[in-house]
Amino acid sequence: MLEKKGPAIIIAISILVPLVVVVLMFMPERYNFLGVEAGLFPLFHAILNASTALLLITGFTLIKAGNRKAHRAVMTTAFILSAVFLVSYVISKISNEPVPYPEDAPLRALYLFILITHIVLSGIILPLVLYTMYFAWNKKYIRHKKIARWTFPIWLYIAFTGVAVYVFMYPYY
Repeated sequence: MLEKKGPAIIIAISILVPLVVVVLMFMPERYNFLGVEAGLFPLFHAILNASTALLLITGFTLIKAGNRKAHRAVMTTAFILSAVFLVSYVISKISNEPVPYPEDAPLRALYLFILITHIVLSGIILPLVLYTMYFAWNKKYIRHKKIARWTFPIWLYIAFTGVAVYVFMYPYY
C-alpha cells in the first residue's frame, strides 16, 4: 500500500517543506522557544552538513565496492542527518533573525554565488533524495541507480556548500 502511495507522499512533502521554510523566513517576529543562542545553530548545521558529506562519499565508495548492506546503512544515516538539519534549520528560522553578509565584504560575489546555488539546489534535492530512497527500499535498483546519478552530486554539493556558507558567515555570527 505504501509503495503505491509513496509518490503522492513524496510530492506532498516536496511541496510543503519548501513552502514552510519560505513562510518562516518572512515571519515578522521570531520566537526563540528553545532559548538557544543564535550562534549555535550555524555551527550545528555546519557539523551536520560536513557529516552528511562524509557519509555520502562513504556511501558512494561502499556501493562501488559492492557492499549494498553498508551502503544502505550509511545512506540512511545521511538521510537522517539531513532530516535533523531540516528540522533544526526550521527551528533556527523561527527563533532568530537572519544575519546578513556585509555589502562591502571582499568575497561577497563568491559568497552570493555559493549561497544562491546552495538554496536553489536545496529546493530540488528533497524530492530527489526521497525518490532515490523510495526506489531502493522497494528494490527498484535500476531506477534507484538512474536517479542516484543526479541525487548524489547535487546532495554532496549542498552538503559542502552548507559548510562553505558557514565559513563565509562565521565572522558575522
